[in-house]
Amino acid sequence: MRRIVLFTLLILAFGCKNEGSQNPSQGGNNSNLKETLIKANQKVVLTEDEQINNLINRYGWKMEETGTGLRYFIYKKGSGIASQKGQKVKINYSVRLISGDIVYSSDKSGPKIFTIGSGGVESGLEEAILLMHQGDKAKLIIPSHLAFGLVGDDDKIPPKASLIYDVEILELD
Repeated sequence: MRRIVLFTLLILAFGCKNEGSQNPSQGGNNSNLKETLIKANQKVVLTEDEQINNLINRYGWKMEETGTGLRYFIYKKGSGIASQKGQKVKINYSVRLISGDIVYSSDKSGPKIFTIGSGGVESGLEEAILLMHQGDKAKLIIPSHLAFGLVGDDDKIPPKASLIYDVEILELD
């Protein structure tokens, strides 16, 4: 990821350097440079959506997609009540980056407990929990705009990171 950012910065720096030395009679070069940069970025950077779709296809996961871009697959149906906003939920979870690296898990930090709809967790996680029942186990892919966005979490999750959750609802109150 850092290579992509570095490459983009180099291209922009090169473009800015040439822009200042450009002869005013060569007005079309700015347009050509812009087109070249756009094409280079399209070739170098896969979009987040493409990365997510490639991951899903590689593993053969049969996931559903919500209107926000959240992907989910409930692979074990529980027999408990449906989750609702305002309920307190207790979950076991593991969080991976698209690279497969585990960044957080209930195995190390214990179950996560939060009130649905009150914030404090990724909006994509809350959205997914509202699609589940007590006892359900699901795999989720949360795109960065539903997770920690452009900045990451200032710890283990980098900027613009998609997250892969494995989650089980243990309790709903």
